[in-house]
Amino acid sequence: MSAIRVLIVEDDPIIAEDIRDMLTNVDYQVVGVAYEKAEALELIDTTKPDLVLLDINIEGHYEGFDIAEHINKTQKIPFLYLTSYSGKEIVDRAKQTLPMGYIVKPFNERELYSSIEIALHNFSKFILPLELNRDILNNLIVNPLTLKEFDVLKGLYEGKTNQQLADEQFVSVNTIKTHIKNIYEKLDTHTRSETMSLLNELLH
Repeated sequence: MSAIRVLIVEDDPIIAEDIRDMLTNVDYQVVGVAYEKAEALELIDTTKPDLVLLDINIEGHYEGFDIAEHINKTQKIPFLYLTSYSGKEIVDRAKQTLPMGYIVKPFNERELYSSIEIALHNFSKFILPLELNRDILNNLIVNPLTLKEFDVLKGLYEGKTNQQLADEQFVSVNTIKTHIKNIYEKLDTHTRSETMSLLNELLH
């Protein structure tokens, strides 16, 4: 429930399953796999993921760029390109759409995890730059957050996984999940991306 929710857009089912396996080995939840553009657009709007892994070349066309434009217009969520293209022309086109990363296939688990981690961190710092202040936030909501909950919220904002938060705060993952559940209840949100959007509205 409180894991980082990822949508995979990849037209090769074998690669898509590989990525799903890599992500479910750690603290990520795959909310869907889209094999073509229409399905990807629908899943982005319905599942509201925290992050999208986006193949550029879908069914022989550069439809990943169209999907990226849709994300930029409609959602405040980071996306990373997964692609077998590393040519200058494609990279230049990719840059125009402001991805949070560009991973060239084939890649391994470590490359994928570190790219996602950096993407989430950079997204919170550059795209959603907020000064998180507990007193200010608590004045804007009905049920104030405890100090512990606020610390966890800051970690969510920085794109940290439940495991990273647990390690930092010397508590169990279940304790972190309980804090996240309480945060969602107090803010009336259901996912990390929804929570980030609400913070953005409240504090900007």
